Amino acid sequence: MTAVDLDSAPGGPPGPHAPRLQVRVLSSAFIGTTVEWYDFYLYGTAAALIFNTQFFPSHSAVAGTLGAFATFAVGFIARPVGGIVAGHLGDRVGRKAILVASLITMGAASTAIGLLPTYESIGVLAVFGLVLLRLLQGLACGAEWGGSALLSVEHAPRGLRGFFGSFTQVGSAAGMLLATGSFAVVQALTTTEQFEAFGWRLPFLASSVLVVFGIIIRTGISDAPAFRALKAGDRVERAPLKEVLRHHRRALLITIGLRLAQPGLFAILAIYLINYLDHRRGDASSGVTAVLIGSAVGLVSGPLWGAASDRVGRKPLAVASILGISVFIWPFFAFLDAGPIVALPLMMILGMNILHDSIYGPQAAWFAEQFPLSVRYTGVSVGCQVGTVLSGGLTPVIAASLLLVGNDTPWLICLYITVLCALSLVAALAAKDPVRDRSIDPLTIDDFEETR
Repeated sequence: MTAVDLDSAPGGPPGPHAPRLQVRVLSSAFIGTTVEWYDFYLYGTAAALIFNTQFFPSHSAVAGTLGAFATFAVGFIARPVGGIVAGHLGDRVGRKAILVASLITMGAASTAIGLLPTYESIGVLAVFGLVLLRLLQGLACGAEWGGSALLSVEHAPRGLRGFFGSFTQVGSAAGMLLATGSFAVVQALTTTEQFEAFGWRLPFLASSVLVVFGIIIRTGISDAPAFRALKAGDRVERAPLKEVLRHHRRALLITIGLRLAQPGLFAILAIYLINYLDHRRGDASSGVTAVLIGSAVGLVSGPLWGAASDRVGRKPLAVASILGISVFIWPFFAFLDAGPIVALPLMMILGMNILHDSIYGPQAAWFAEQFPLSVRYTGVSVGCQVGTVLSGGLTPVIAASLLLVGNDTPWLICLYITVLCALSLVAALAAKDPVRDRSIDPLTIDDFEETR
């Protein structure tokens, strides 16, 4: 009975084709996650630009905005359910099958949103339909992240886990780039009337093409040797969620805590920013442009921060990032109110690509390192998605509400993000960091009897 490392787990040694397999796995993580996040972020961008008038007509612009952002939050609320279901199946059946199913679900929901009649056509049924489809998006998204992250990390050599895992994270930036870019292109090619009539639907309808491409890529990969060995040895957990809640509560709370400050900042920079600029300065297009620039830079900064975490550790980067976010958010809103709008891309790069990405890039590897293999899909999925609901999913609607409570001043929004940072800092200090302490490494199969 021995502890078998991922790099040498039974179920198939790396062999001469390992580099080719690793490239295929990284491509799958990047492309599949890009398609998933493209679909998910389309809704966020549409909520900031068009849904308040198409599905939530009201004499109050604020009420319409709150309604649009509330349905945005619904998708996040559904994510833990998707994470629980996918975690259970992923820990018992395998990562690959769940990822293909999540991609199909997400694509179908997004395409249906593009075909959904507006409130003017079918009244309140349009709102019900939008909420239902957003729920499906949330379920698919909750299933996606954990599986994609684990496929990347579990195929990686120990010294490259942060780098490999970052390709799942970079998919988020690429998805945001595609989502925001598609709306920018449609807006540039249509008049305001045309965009409101049909133009906003085109990016959603394009999802069906991207999903087919993602499925083709994902069917060419397999689960990592360590998981295949676990399954072949009939050592999968029968009730992984029960096991996590009974024996891995500390790791679960840590992953939840680590998913507070980072998604909260992201929701401000990528979603709420557009609506805030439109409200304060009548200039939503500058926000869209800044998000595009930040997303494009994120394609490079994500892997760089992932690789950096393989050298200096996950914890030092996370602590520095969290402290930086807690300070940055205050002058950022002051800048949005009175700063030169031409400098907004620089502020976006500072907030998104330096502060945000330095904790987000290594996150896939760090979360995986908190849980043993047999419950890893469940642990990382539930922890990630619950934390995201408590922060990123609710942040746009909370921010819009706090702006009202704060008498149209953003100080309560800044305080809210600072509180999230304080909670994430506690979690970061408590987390295991196998990069800095090589005596601990949960990415092993403990006491597994080799069967070859």
